[in-house]
Amino acid sequence: MEFLLAIGIGVFAGSGVWLLLRPRTYQVIIGLSLVSYAVNLFIFGMGRLRSGAAPILEKGEVGDPARFADPMPQALVLTAIVIGFAMTALFLVVILAARGRTGSDHVDGLGE
Repeated sequence: MEFLLAIGIGVFAGSGVWLLLRPRTYQVIIGLSLVSYAVNLFIFGMGRLRSGAAPILEKGEVGDPARFADPMPQALVLTAIVIGFAMTALFLVVILAARGRTGSDHVDGLGE
């Protein structure tokens, strides 16, 4: 499971960096989103992955804190998703306004 998560994080991060280096603004936005997904997966993975473990204790049972996932990374990832969505929406509005003013969607503004 950890190997699959590491491969997924690497693919998202690598694809995101590759798209960040592209000349068009839409590709840069998608690259930023992929990098943020990679970071979110990394933070989520730091909360210990458990498969097949019961999330709720039985009545009268005392739980061992070492067996449960840390809720803090989950809360951080949820907050990062909301902030990332708002950031992407703002970037898209700014990009559409810039394209309307310049007539080009290139990052450097030179166009084709």
